Amino acid sequence: MRTQSLVLSIKLALAGIVALAALTMAASYWLSDRADSDAHAINLAGSLRMHTYHLLALEESPAASTERREQVLGQLESTWNHPLFELLRHRSPALEQRLETTEAQWRQLRTQLNNLSADERIAATEALVDQIDATVGELQRHAETNASLLRLVQVIALFTILALAAVVVYWLHLRVEQPLAELLGVTRRVSQGDYEHRLAPRYMDELGEVAESFNQMSRAIAYAHGEMEAQIAQQTRELQRSNTTLEFLYQTAQAIIEQEPEGIDFQPIITRAAEISQVDDLELCLITSAGDHPYRQVKPEDSDYDLCLTRNCGHCLSGELLSNAQGTGLPDPVYRYSFPMNRDQQHYGVLVCRMGEGGSITPWQQQLLQSVADQIAMALSLQAEEDNARRLSLAHERTVIARELHDSLAQALSYLKIQVTRLNRALAKDDKRTLEDVSKELQEGLSSAYRQLRELLTTFRLKVDGPGLLGALQTSVKQLSAQTEMTIELDYQLESLPLTPNEEIHLLQIVREATQNALHHSQGQRVDIQIERRQNKVSVVIDDDGVGIPENPEKLNHYGMAIMQERSKNLGGDVTIGNRTGGGTRVQFLFTPDCLRQASVFAREA
Repeated sequence: MRTQSLVLSIKLALAGIVALAALTMAASYWLSDRADSDAHAINLAGSLRMHTYHLLALEESPAASTERREQVLGQLESTWNHPLFELLRHRSPALEQRLETTEAQWRQLRTQLNNLSADERIAATEALVDQIDATVGELQRHAETNASLLRLVQVIALFTILALAAVVVYWLHLRVEQPLAELLGVTRRVSQGDYEHRLAPRYMDELGEVAESFNQMSRAIAYAHGEMEAQIAQQTRELQRSNTTLEFLYQTAQAIIEQEPEGIDFQPIITRAAEISQVDDLELCLITSAGDHPYRQVKPEDSDYDLCLTRNCGHCLSGELLSNAQGTGLPDPVYRYSFPMNRDQQHYGVLVCRMGEGGSITPWQQQLLQSVADQIAMALSLQAEEDNARRLSLAHERTVIARELHDSLAQALSYLKIQVTRLNRALAKDDKRTLEDVSKELQEGLSSAYRQLRELLTTFRLKVDGPGLLGALQTSVKQLSAQTEMTIELDYQLESLPLTPNEEIHLLQIVREATQNALHHSQGQRVDIQIERRQNKVSVVIDDDGVGIPENPEKLNHYGMAIMQERSKNLGGDVTIGNRTGGGTRVQFLFTPDCLRQASVFAREA
């Protein structure tokens, strides 16, 4: 609570200085006014001497008129009756006595002036003049006294004002300057981050209140700064935790995408999830969609807890929160949190977190564990889909192999079987001509079957590996060129067009089959392979300069044509075979790859 006002004190100090200055000015004015009247009085007294001598001269002069004498007497009377002399009598007792004595002597001289002789008048006049001189001297001393008093008042006022100003300056130094300097210093320290320094109020005035308010502000800022730092630290920890969590989830997703053929090792994932979520008892139970107990249980590597011994996982799969662990082989009581792993209406297991008595997991821990469970479910779903894709691919390839074996080796073996029957009949009849003919047919059939078998084996072993389709085509061209004297030229212009693995392998098989047909049946000198993009389609053209094809080309190489037609249908295209205008055969295949089909769909949607 304020006990004194600094502003009021400053006002009073200024009022004191102003009052003292005003008083000094008033006293100086009064004394200067008295000095002015003293000078006038001396002047009047001096005129008395002149008029007295003038009157004496008129009395001694026979020529002086009575009127002139009366005029001078009137001047003397008016001077003696001047109000200033009456005023001076009240200012100084000595001056009053001197004026009364001198005036009394003048009154006596005036009454006796006509009765005195000349010498007596002169003597009386000189005595009166001496008395007037004494009065003038007294007036002078009185004026000098007033002047001295004026100087004394001014000197005293000057030193008093200086002393009062010095006191006020010192008082301002103590009451204003020092507190303001301390306040400025603390303000600078606060601006530099030191919120713990406090001011000690010297006086309970306005600056004291400012100091108290500043202390309260510093305490509030220090508290707010501490709270802010605590919040920043908390937010930093949460951001670091979120960053760690996101990095872990990213690594988990990457491991799922880059999973090995034998599957994903969930042990590091569960170990890392337990470490980040700060959960000691974490367990992954993998369950088939038709099962009710896990076929595999995974715990963190450094876990001290045993695996769950229950044989019924229905509660866990339903996500039920369990607060009693009886019958599970775990300590009782325990709180269990279940995170089922479901995807596409299929369940793959459950991620279980168990806490001790009074334990609970925070929302971010639940979110993390649920994300891990969802990613594991996605991994298992992708693995199942990949297994199904492998099964379908294997079944499809087996169908293709069966069809190609049926269209090639099966027909060749059937033909050989017929020739063997002819052979048996010829042996029974001992028909040498037939035997020779059958022997020749068997030899040609076996050669054809062996050649077809080699071509099928080569076809089945084809693959598109690291270099991609262009590398596989170049390798095939090199292999086929080694088997013939014909020239094979490859013109590949699809470097900027991405093809799927399925498109690449089918395209490679079609090109290889058409090139082999040209090498075996065209009887030409050159084969040109051109693969390019034509608007939104991929064009494959295989030209040769041979004899062309008959009207029924299927009879020439039925199984090769069937292979090309089957693979073209898989790509959604069509194979056409015909004779060229300048001679030879042209095999042309057009199809729309997935990348261009998707681009056209997006363009229509846009």
